[in-house]
Amino acid sequence: MLKQGLYISLFLITLISFISCENDIAVVNSVTGEAEKRLPDQSNKNAEFLYSDSAIVRAKLTTPQLDHYAGKKPYFELPKGMNVIFYTIEKKEETKLTANYGIGYDNGNGLEKMEAKGDVIVINVKGEKLNTEHLTWNAITKKIYTDDFVKITTKDQVIWGDGMEADQDFSDYQIKNVKGEIYTKDSVDTDKKSK
Repeated sequence: MLKQGLYISLFLITLISFISCENDIAVVNSVTGEAEKRLPDQSNKNAEFLYSDSAIVRAKLTTPQLDHYAGKKPYFELPKGMNVIFYTIEKKEETKLTANYGIGYDNGNGLEKMEAKGDVIVINVKGEKLNTEHLTWNAITKKIYTDDFVKITTKDQVIWGDGMEADQDFSDYQIKNVKGEIYTKDSVDTDKKSK
């Protein structure tokens, strides 16, 4: 009799626990739906991405990780940084860009723009160097720009400012709000010798 009572008690406890474990399907869907929105639909390690214009490769991007997110406005993230090389029409290296993070937006017809963030460095074919924390490249206008602090180092000078716009090859640039400028010793010595 005691054994039978023990079995009935265990049965009732099990039955009560199954009855009390009711899940609201709307709550479950909202939790899993939010998690799915944050997960990429594709993830690649050591990825290489080529950008072409009129069937000519204009840029090569390499990254340790590329995560692609689908949806109404697809985009991809480069959470572990990136290296980008821009090429001339003759396929010669023109400009190099590195950053700690990147994100690119697709307008449905291809890459529309990319943003580079965190220790962004751009070096052009002349050896001129741009340092900033945030830079945007517009694939349609072929321009790079930022409203953040910039430092540009050339062979003759160092210029600081807030904001900048340039051609994508960083050959022709304009600083929006120059904060300071220093001429290097070599440029001062060259000026003295030419006089």
